[in-house]
Amino acid sequence: MKLRMRRILPLLATVLVLCGAMAGTALAADPTDESGTKMIECPTCGGSGACMECYGLDALCESCGGTNACADCGGSGYVESPSRFYNTLWSLLPPVIAIALALITKEVYSSLFIGILAGGALYANFAFEGAVLHVFQDGIVSVLSDGYNVGILIFLVILGAMVCLMNKAGGSAAFGRWAQTHIKTRVGAQLATIVLGCLIFIDDYFNCLTVGSVMRPITDKHRISRAKLAYLIDATAAPVCIIAPISSWAAAVAAFAEEGQGLSLFIRAIPFNFYAILTVVMMVGMALMKVEFGPMAIFESNAEETGDLFSGANPYAAMDEEMEENKGRVLDLVLPIVVLVICCVLGMIYSGGFFAGAGFVEAFSNSDASVGLLLGSAFALVFTLVYYSIRRAMSFRDMMGCIPEGFKAMVPAIMILTFAWSLKAMTDSLGAKYFVRDFVWNNAAGAQMFLPAIVFVIGCLLAFATGTSWGTFGMLIPIVQNVFPVDHPLAIVCISACMAGAVCGDHCSPISDTTIMASAGAQCDHVNHVSTQLPYAFTAAAVSFVSYVVAGFIPNAFIALPVAIVLMLATLLVIKRIHRNKAA
Repeated sequence: MKLRMRRILPLLATVLVLCGAMAGTALAADPTDESGTKMIECPTCGGSGACMECYGLDALCESCGGTNACADCGGSGYVESPSRFYNTLWSLLPPVIAIALALITKEVYSSLFIGILAGGALYANFAFEGAVLHVFQDGIVSVLSDGYNVGILIFLVILGAMVCLMNKAGGSAAFGRWAQTHIKTRVGAQLATIVLGCLIFIDDYFNCLTVGSVMRPITDKHRISRAKLAYLIDATAAPVCIIAPISSWAAAVAAFAEEGQGLSLFIRAIPFNFYAILTVVMMVGMALMKVEFGPMAIFESNAEETGDLFSGANPYAAMDEEMEENKGRVLDLVLPIVVLVICCVLGMIYSGGFFAGAGFVEAFSNSDASVGLLLGSAFALVFTLVYYSIRRAMSFRDMMGCIPEGFKAMVPAIMILTFAWSLKAMTDSLGAKYFVRDFVWNNAAGAQMFLPAIVFVIGCLLAFATGTSWGTFGMLIPIVQNVFPVDHPLAIVCISACMAGAVCGDHCSPISDTTIMASAGAQCDHVNHVSTQLPYAFTAAAVSFVSYVVAGFIPNAFIALPVAIVLMLATLLVIKRIHRNKAA
C-alpha cells in the first residue's frame, strides 16, 4: 500500500499542471513511441520518407540521387523537432495562458490569440520571424484550410441562416405563444429543454444550435436566464452524445479503440460513464428541487425578479430584432427542425457508406460528422426556403437577406472556433501530448484501484486546457488498453473514465467548440456561460471522482452506478439545505 501511495502522490501533484496536452491518435510503431521523444513527422515528405522531387522516377535526381529517399529525413519519415520546448512541461503553457486570461479579463478573443502567440514563440525558440510564420501559416491558415473544420463552419453558417429564417417567418414567436399555453412553469420549461436535448443525441454541434433555437422563446417567456439555458444546452450536448450508441461520438470512440472492439467497448462503458449520467441526473434534480448556486443563482434571480435575462448586455441583440411577433405558425418552426434532424441523420449514414451497402450501425461508426451535418443542413435549408415560399411566409428578397444575417450572427462563434483550433495546432506542434503520455505511462500503471479516478482527472484537465474531448480520449484510450487487457475487470471502467473525463473537461473549457456553440445556441455571452456553469460542472465532476474510486474497488455497474446516483442526489440536498440556512 505504501508503495502504491508513493506512486500516486507524484501523479496527483503533477496532474495539477497537466492543463494542455493535445490529443493524438492511437500509438503507432514509430520513433514518437519512445519516452522523451523529440521526433516529429518530416514536413518535407509528410512522413512518407519518399523523395518529393522525383518520386523515385529519376535515377539522376539531384535531391535523392536515385534512392527515392527524402533528403531531409533520410527516408525515415521523421526529423527532430526544431523547438527546444518540444515534449516538455513548457508545451502546456499556451492553453494555460489563454484560459487564465479569458477567466481574468472576460475577453475571449484576445486571450486566445495571446495563447496562440505564446505557442508560436515557444515553437520558434522566440525567433520573431519563425513565430509569426508558425502562428499564421501553421496555425490560423492551416486550420481554416482543413476540410473537416471548413465543413463545421459552413454547418454553423447554414444553421444561423435557418434560425434567422425561422425568426423572420414568425415560427419561433408562434412556438413561444404555443408553449406559453402548454408549459406553464419555470420547472416545466427547464425539463422540456432537458428532454429535447436528450432526444437530439446525434451530434453535439447539432444539439447545441437546434435546442437553442427551439427553446429560447419558451425559456424567455418563463424568465429563465440565457446563462441557465446555455448550461442546459451544453449539459445535454456532449454528456448525452457520449452515452448514445448511435452518435458521432460513438463513431469517434470506435475509431480510437482496437480494431473490431470500438462499438462493443462503447456500449459496455455506458453504465460507468458517471459524469455524463450524473450531469443529466443533476439537471433534473436541480429543476425539481429548485436549487441554484454560485454565479448562476445571481443570473437566475435577476431573470426571475426583474426580467433581465442577460444580467448585462445582449451580444445577440441584432438577431432579436428580427423576431416577428404577430405572424407565423408553430409548423414554421417545427417542420424545418424535423426535416433538419432527418436530413442530418441521413447525411451521417451517407458519409458512413450506408447507401453503399453498409449496415446502419456500421455506417454511423464510420460516419464523418463534418460531411454528414454539412449535407444534412444544406438540404434542410433548401427545404426551408421552398416551404416558406409555398407558405408565402416572407418574400424571396427577405429570405435571401436572412442568409448573410445568419452568417453575421455566427461570426462570434466562428472566430472563437478558429482561434481555439489554432491554439490546438500550436499545442500539437509543441508535442504536449507526448509529455502527458510519458507521464501517465510511467507513473499511473501501478495504482490499479485508483487508476479510474486518476484517468478521469487527467482526462478532465487535458480536455479543459485543450478544448477537445475527442482528442483527449483518443490519446488515453489506447494507453488504457495497453495497461489492461480487455477482459480485465478495470479495463471497461478506465475506458469509460477516459470518455467521462474528456467530456467533463470539454464541458468546462472556455475554448471548447461545444461550449462555444452552446453560448451561440442560447445567444448568451460566452464568458458568462463559462463562469456560471463551472460550479455545476465541478460538482458533478467531484461526485464522479468519488464514484470512480468506488468503481475501482467494486467494478460492478449494478453497484457503482446506483451509488453514484444516490451520492449526486444527496449532494444536491446538502447544497439546498446550506442555501436555505444562509437565506434564513
